[in-house]
Amino acid sequence: MVHFVGAGPGAPDLITLRGAELLRQADVIIYAGSLVNPALLKVARKDCRIYNSAEMTLEQIIAVMEENRGKDVVRLHTGDPCLYGAVREQMDALDHLDIPWDDTPGVSSFCGAAAALGAEYTLPDISQTVIITRMAGRTPVPESESLKNLAQHGASMAVFLSAGMLDEVQEALLQGGYGADVPAAIVYKASWPDERIVRCTVGTLAQSGRAADIRKTAIILVGGFLSGGGERSKLYDPAFTTEFREGNGLCV
Repeated sequence: MVHFVGAGPGAPDLITLRGAELLRQADVIIYAGSLVNPALLKVARKDCRIYNSAEMTLEQIIAVMEENRGKDVVRLHTGDPCLYGAVREQMDALDHLDIPWDDTPGVSSFCGAAAALGAEYTLPDISQTVIITRMAGRTPVPESESLKNLAQHGASMAVFLSAGMLDEVQEALLQGGYGADVPAAIVYKASWPDERIVRCTVGTLAQSGRAADIRKTAIILVGGFLSGGGERSKLYDPAFTTEFREGNGLCV
């Protein structure tokens, strides 16, 4: 069985209990060495064979999985594999080879970054939508999903894999309709020991990133949610009736 496991944003104790147990039991671990914290590998058995997929092609990764058919193989991805994990192509290849697999989710870095900032993406009257995207680079994106087009929504935004293109990100956000004074943040290696946070605005995004010498392994957050505030939620308003309690009808 091949187990796809989300490693979480970086801190070893932010992997799920299920993911950690799969690591402990694994005969083989193939981990995304460019992004996964190697501290997570400390729980592996002494006889576990470990491969760094940063040095491998898809064909080589699948070959290792096929060679170990019948054994417990953990494919350890950063964050949650469903976001920019190149995971579906591996699953399709395993289906073709009739090798069973399962998927254990992880804490995505956009969640780790919000935690580092003490931020909530969805604030009443500010934003109820989160856009997760990336800037087009060597890997293109559909034109309808360009950063400029998505910026027109004015929603909370988490931009992955784009810290090396901050000038282009800033220009696309401004052209799309975010004001230069809209809050932004760059979170480098959220939850790692060397985590860094740069708070800025859309208009100062590129300059701030250069000043901090951040060029990779960072997520860019954009939107009014970074300033906090907003209306009080209805869920805990004493005037609001829910399935579990009766409201008092008095607005706060």
